[in-house]
Amino acid sequence: MNPVEKALWFIESHFAGDIDLGDVARAAGVSRFHMTRAFGAATNRSIMSYVRARRLSEAAKALLNGASDILSVALDAGYSSHEAFTRAFRAEFGLTPEAARAQQKAMKLELIGPIKLDDFLTIRLEPPRFEEGERLLVAGLAERYSCETSAAIPSQWQRFAPHLSHIPGQIGGAAYGVFCNDDEAGNFDYICAATVRDFTGISRAWTCLRIPEQNYAVFRRPDHISTIRSVWNTIWNHWLPNSGHQAVDAPAFERYDQQFNSATGLGGFEVWIPIQAKGQRADS
Repeated sequence: MNPVEKALWFIESHFAGDIDLGDVARAAGVSRFHMTRAFGAATNRSIMSYVRARRLSEAAKALLNGASDILSVALDAGYSSHEAFTRAFRAEFGLTPEAARAQQKAMKLELIGPIKLDDFLTIRLEPPRFEEGERLLVAGLAERYSCETSAAIPSQWQRFAPHLSHIPGQIGGAAYGVFCNDDEAGNFDYICAATVRDFTGISRAWTCLRIPEQNYAVFRRPDHISTIRSVWNTIWNHWLPNSGHQAVDAPAFERYDQQFNSATGLGGFEVWIPIQAKGQRADS
């Protein structure tokens, strides 16, 4: 089983109890950082939003089937009070538990069932090359995403593409898609960027980032850009757990060189994952 399969088994077995990201990561045998990235790549959801949705969906089923005691349903779902359950239920479904129970079978709620992982998201990767990456200065357009909103990244590239090759101090013609500033709720910053000599002349509306020297595993893909999610999923859930390396909590990025054609999505791309040997301290 890969980390997300282990996580899903644990969640389905324990979601009515008091579990958190640390519990899920330990059950999957990876770090909290790795677990957050892997789960998002495989499911397009954050871990704890999925746990919450599963709890509330099972509670909603009980209410739609006419459960008489809402407090008992709340306690079974892991909520300590009627008030806390009502707030969470309203946030998830847009109505109170009482309203859902009153309408019962006539009510159509968007319930979240157990996730079944899609096999198409796992692809065959060629062995990576390993790079001692030098310090990079990147500048570009940044947006904050959650796992659930990351499908909007291509439109961000549309806004950035006209600026490429016209950025003050730009080095080379490659474009970078940088993932950084992750949090445990599955949110992250994504920067469409180019490398620059310095930040002189960069628009204040843009984001500037210093990426320190770092060791990387680099995966080169000749495929269409539509395979990018499958590449990330395979790295996080298959290659890394079996590689003898672990991910470093540092910016990772996609690199698109001048062979890449943004109009057709062809030309290939690279994925750069910051790594260290398993058990090695990040500051060693």
